[in-house]
Amino acid sequence: MNDKFKDAFKFHQEGKLTQARDCYVEILKKEPQNHEVLDLLGILYMQVHNYQKSLEYIKRAIEINPKIYYIENLGKLYIESENFESASEIYEILVKNNPKNYDNWFNLGMAYKNLSQWDKSKQAYIKAIEIAPDRQDAYINLAYLCFNENNPQGAVECYRKALEINSEDWETAYFLSLALMQTKNYKEGLKYFEERLCRQSAIISQEKTYPHLIKEKKLWRGNEETSDKVLYTYYEAGFGDIIMFYRFMPELVKKFKKVIFKPQHELVELFKYNSYGAEIMDMYKPEQNIYFDYHLPFLSVPYILRKTENNMFADKDKKYLKADLKIIKYFKEKYFNNNKFKIGIKWQGNTFYEKERVLKVEDFFNLFELPNTQFYSCQTFEGSEEFEKIQKKYNVINLAPEFTDFAKTAGALDNMDLVICNDTSLAHLAGAMGKPCYVLLPHVYNWRWHYDLSKCDWYNCVKIFAQKSNGDWESVFKKVEIELKKLILKA
Repeated sequence: MNDKFKDAFKFHQEGKLTQARDCYVEILKKEPQNHEVLDLLGILYMQVHNYQKSLEYIKRAIEINPKIYYIENLGKLYIESENFESASEIYEILVKNNPKNYDNWFNLGMAYKNLSQWDKSKQAYIKAIEIAPDRQDAYINLAYLCFNENNPQGAVECYRKALEINSEDWETAYFLSLALMQTKNYKEGLKYFEERLCRQSAIISQEKTYPHLIKEKKLWRGNEETSDKVLYTYYEAGFGDIIMFYRFMPELVKKFKKVIFKPQHELVELFKYNSYGAEIMDMYKPEQNIYFDYHLPFLSVPYILRKTENNMFADKDKKYLKADLKIIKYFKEKYFNNNKFKIGIKWQGNTFYEKERVLKVEDFFNLFELPNTQFYSCQTFEGSEEFEKIQKKYNVINLAPEFTDFAKTAGALDNMDLVICNDTSLAHLAGAMGKPCYVLLPHVYNWRWHYDLSKCDWYNCVKIFAQKSNGDWESVFKKVEIELKKLILKA
């Protein structure tokens, strides 16, 4: 090994990639057939995401000397550059050559997964686990495939195995909680749900807002005598989560002398009208003007209240949110003063997670043709631009400009006969108000709808329609149309 190569390799190891690159290039000027340097230069370019140059150098190395190590690097490049078709071809060769190599089976599973070749991916991960049962990542990826098969119990088993290997992995504990709750095992699921990132973010946010109070006061653990105490609880996660768990507010306020709740701004007026005796905060008060004995992120409430699958849904037939009568009247007079069957629709929520939840606006078009119906768009913010496709052809009333907060949305919903929407906060608002609602779910859906989709455990008034295969909204809307026609006839 010459000095120039030693220098280059040392620079590479130290992360001084520019110096390493220059040394490698200088070596290749004198030794253009040096396959080891070609491969290392390919790895270096992979590190800086210049995949084209990486491919060029690694392939040149393989042409000169087809070492297995170089071919493995080519497979890694294809995975990293998301060329999963080529990656699968490379790793199929590699596992035949060395069937005892864990990484190659794992990467083959990764390639198949991203090509939606679910069965092949599953078998590759199982093979990887057989080779190295003490490696965590194959169990985690296999759990994903179980979710894709709507097999949450299989996901539970995989996540449990992963946690046995690394009990400190909070992210796996969190995903285990989702799998457990989808199987309605809330006794265990809520415990692991405490590992969620949004909980930590909510606490940190409040520590910045009320640094002295939050650090001085304790998190409520549920075992303390609290009848003469004040609780401060604050939002985390999305609107739908907060609305869904607001069902526990009546029980919560009974435990304390006073409950102070800080929801998102858009929920303040709705919750003030349905406070159950809690003080609903809008914006942050100066620290000297607020007092509490305990604090708690709001999604921890069911865990602290010791909810299980036996009492989580005890009030699912109860309307726990109602709209302001003045707002109801306003919408009635302006938009709903007709004798038609009134249907609110929404096709999109927050797409930061679970983009599969988004509906195609065009799939609603057949419903718009049904006689004696009046449709109302409840789509706000992201996705609202799609309303242009509707208004060119149909007389659908756009309520989105009116929906400045959830109190307004609730006032409009009170005037409707039915809501049809994707998995979004509107479904939870309708459910909390006891308003009939059709929720349309993708094939792989959120944990809260549980394994049995024949009923909605959270709200008796909600009916679930789910895809039978990925992307198939057409068959979902056909079923919706059949059910809607029956409902209109009864009206």
